[in-house]
Amino acid sequence: MLSDKEVAHIAKLARIELKPAEKDGLKKDLSSILDYIGKLNEADTSSVQPLYQTTGLVNSTRSDEPRKEFPMTEKLNELLIGQAPAKHDHFIKVRPVLNKK
Repeated sequence: MLSDKEVAHIAKLARIELKPAEKDGLKKDLSSILDYIGKLNEADTSSVQPLYQTTGLVNSTRSDEPRKEFPMTEKLNELLIGQAPAKHDHFIKVRPVLNKK
């Protein structure tokens, strides 16, 4: 069982103020949690391999290179830019997203 001093120290570390009624409940709850962790620590896990993840998924990445599925030609560029409601030279014009003050 945690002492009142230990509960006060934990509350200080957590930067919370506890009313006297809350201290008793917190002392009981934290003590229960620590007792359960103590039981878990008694389990023999010496033959258990460390488990780093459970899904078996591995990060799949690809290099960031153009796939050349649609080679950019002048005609394709004109078609794409031509669909924009506003353009300037070979660029699409958009409204500003940041206001100048």
